[in-house]
Amino acid sequence: MMHVTTTGTDAPLVLNADWTLKQADGEISEVPFPVPGDVHSALLAQNLIPDPYWRDTEPALDWVHESEWLAAKIFTFTPETGTRYTLTFQSVDCHAVVMLNGTKVGRCDNQFLRWDFDVTDALRPGENRLELHFLSNSQHAQECADASTIAIPYIAQNNRLAHFNHLRKTQCHAGWDWNIALSPLGIYGDVLLRKSDAFRFDDVIIRQHHHVDGSVELETELHFEAFSVIDLDASLSIAGQSAHLERTVYPGENRFKLTVLVENPRLWWPVGHGDQHLYDLELRLGSECRAGKIGLRSVELDTSEDGVGNRFAFRVNGRDIFMRGANWIPADALPARGTADTVRDFLQSAVDANMNMIRVWGGGQYEADWFYDLCDELGLMVWQDFMFACNLYPAHQRSWLESVRKEARQQIRRLSHHACLALWCGDNELVGALKWFKESEEDRDRYLAIYDRLNHALEEAIEDEAPGVPFWPSSPSVGRLNFGDGWHVDTSGDMHFWDVWHSAKDFEHYRSVRPRFCSEFGFQSFPSMKVIKTFTVPEDRNVSSTVMDIHQRNAGGNARIVETLQRYFRFPDTFEDMVYLSQVSQGLAMKTAIEFWRSNNPRCMGTLYWQLNDTWPVASWSSLEYGGNWKVTHYLAKRFFAPVLVTAQPDASTGEVVLFAVNDTPDTVSLKLDIRALRFDGKLRSLGEEQIACPATGSTEIMRLAPGELAAGEFLHFTWCDPSEQHQGENEYLPNRPKDYQFSQPRLSLDTRDGDLFVSTDRPVLFVTYDHGGSTIYEDNCFTLLPDRPRRLKPVRKRGQSEPGTEASLDFLKG
Repeated sequence: MMHVTTTGTDAPLVLNADWTLKQADGEISEVPFPVPGDVHSALLAQNLIPDPYWRDTEPALDWVHESEWLAAKIFTFTPETGTRYTLTFQSVDCHAVVMLNGTKVGRCDNQFLRWDFDVTDALRPGENRLELHFLSNSQHAQECADASTIAIPYIAQNNRLAHFNHLRKTQCHAGWDWNIALSPLGIYGDVLLRKSDAFRFDDVIIRQHHHVDGSVELETELHFEAFSVIDLDASLSIAGQSAHLERTVYPGENRFKLTVLVENPRLWWPVGHGDQHLYDLELRLGSECRAGKIGLRSVELDTSEDGVGNRFAFRVNGRDIFMRGANWIPADALPARGTADTVRDFLQSAVDANMNMIRVWGGGQYEADWFYDLCDELGLMVWQDFMFACNLYPAHQRSWLESVRKEARQQIRRLSHHACLALWCGDNELVGALKWFKESEEDRDRYLAIYDRLNHALEEAIEDEAPGVPFWPSSPSVGRLNFGDGWHVDTSGDMHFWDVWHSAKDFEHYRSVRPRFCSEFGFQSFPSMKVIKTFTVPEDRNVSSTVMDIHQRNAGGNARIVETLQRYFRFPDTFEDMVYLSQVSQGLAMKTAIEFWRSNNPRCMGTLYWQLNDTWPVASWSSLEYGGNWKVTHYLAKRFFAPVLVTAQPDASTGEVVLFAVNDTPDTVSLKLDIRALRFDGKLRSLGEEQIACPATGSTEIMRLAPGELAAGEFLHFTWCDPSEQHQGENEYLPNRPKDYQFSQPRLSLDTRDGDLFVSTDRPVLFVTYDHGGSTIYEDNCFTLLPDRPRRLKPVRKRGQSEPGTEASLDFLKG
């Protein structure tokens, strides 16, 4: 984060404290309004509304977003005579009129813009009253749609609230197939009163130029507005190097450029590939200083032609890196709950599961500065979408498009110093959306032209600002100016592969494609019983109850979970078993896809599943359920995303089972592999050992098992260790679906020794899970347990506090 400081009496006045909120034309009078915060959270804190997440409460709260609200703050200030002042809002959601002492000083209409209002003439000595009059987002969206000369349809099956594609606001605030539709209003960043007499320091963009000798030229461009002819100085310092500039500037928009050369730099690397070294950076313009951390790294997107089509591979500091990760959505449907501590925990869980990239999805929001600070610190690369998703947009309207142009430049500049930024992507699924609506189907040329205006504006912003981060036009996309089907082309570009979930196909269908990079795919599960109990009463706890349907936003989703589950597993006896087994099913789907695609490295160079987190308690594709506890899928992800992995894959053409070693590290890795065939009655036979050297960044075929080498009722289990005999990992391969095996009843025991838990069995058991949905994160969980190998349940960290009265249980796949 570039922290702003000033010298002397020029420090900004922070106006975050002591706001109040009242309904503009209603019964609710002044209540505390924490800033940053949102209207729903303020009302909830005063018990003026019920919990929006409880049972079927959601539509009963529509009056909140349909109302207008007044947020107000009294502050004492003595302006200096003849001095100019700027009132700055980092983020206002979304349409609001700004009043100071009864004078209108501005209007906000874009959540993703920083707003700077000249309030010099409205300030008065002593007491000042600042007000924001929040207009109804949902009402304004309808008014915009009614006023548009061209129909701009929206994805109604995804959004309970209409026409939010006309608003520059978090699109999933209107719903989506995993989110509650609350349409929050609020102030999400700091509110500052800044002295800006001679100039106003607006933005900084930082560019890195990496030279062949290893040195890095750091170029900074300072953007500011001058209000008079002044002599102004600026400076830059980093790593013991500095640059200084003095110049006379004239009224209007200005920019200073400062450059330093850092020789023999310590580079920043994604997690698992090196250190996340961060330098202290300081920029000064006049009396204002901006300071923060910066990592030096180069990032490229290789889309060169090859024998298949075109690559899609990220190259960091000259090294091709396979990207393992998930898609990120807002941390909570109530923005006030998406705190830095909450987000740090979620991102730490991503790193704990061996992820090195997250995709900030285009239907969410550009995250706060501290989000990207955390990613810099943790080594998580960020695929950053511009905030457009799954709809058509009114880019035919000049004022709307001009706001987007300004938004894009502000955000590119704001995030330019973050080493974690790996990609700017134009949108999510807007090319596909051209086929989703009657209007665009009947007049594709018109709507394609409108889309091209938007896409070109974003590409132009990247080209003009030149942040040193690659641009990709859309996701999925085959490539620049290609408006073809990115969902089903696996030879070039990035792919969204949704056939398994949306078309209810078998998990094995994941092996029918070999994407160059799969940036979206997923399978749903229910949250754990611990989460389900937070929004239900006992009679709701049935897979087809009204409340369970309400907490499932994808049409037919619960039925699809159950229908697919019974293809792979015997039908559970209880609702509790159904919940657990749905997560096992989800994990098996992701394991099937990701291990196969990783075995196709370097053809495939990345997999980002949908989705990492949830915004409220809901059945969804997430691997972290609402609140951040780990579903069983997240434990499986820790293994199928391991930097070094051994996996078995069927060869459909020969009937053989092929073992691959996948190595995402920059070094050759030597492994000793022990392979066994097991039965669920406990009988086993050795299939030998293999000594292998796995080259860096790729997949290596180890061996093939001929058809019939695994007898009926057997499955494959293999472990690998390093040359010093240290255990590195294990995996299994079932040639048949789990329900096709005969499971005998195991005798499981759970013992405590020296404060640690150990679980053991008298025969093989699949998906053994302790404390399902619990707040303690274990080194391993949801594993295959063998008779000769007791497992230690080692706690790694504890998240928050356990729910009172809850007890940990041991779940496993039953016959």
